[in-house]
Amino acid sequence: MPKTPRNLRTTSAPAAVRQAIVRLGANIASARINRRWRQEDLAAKAGVSRRVIIRIEAGHLGVGIGAYVAALWALGLHQEIAELASLERDLEGQTLAAARRGKRVRLSTGLDDRF
Repeated sequence: MPKTPRNLRTTSAPAAVRQAIVRLGANIASARINRRWRQEDLAAKAGVSRRVIIRIEAGHLGVGIGAYVAALWALGLHQEIAELASLERDLEGQTLAAARRGKRVRLSTGLDDRF
């Protein structure tokens, strides 16, 4: 089976996903520029190559999430990453879990030991 070219594997993502990653990349680029850092500076602080930073800032879907988080960490913008999919923010998931739980069954307290 022939391999799928890398650029084709990432183009099948939903438009909303592509837009979110492009926006994240642009935000990272803006934060870097506001700090007057070169791409090499951010790459060194994040522990990745300059090529990875270029791909992050362009919003490439093929870049691993670890590289995006490393860039955010280097910029001091990583604090809210862990909260992105937290249980408290997942209202739909909470509703579905509650519906599956059903009602609790409690033992009646009116029972006695007389036979």
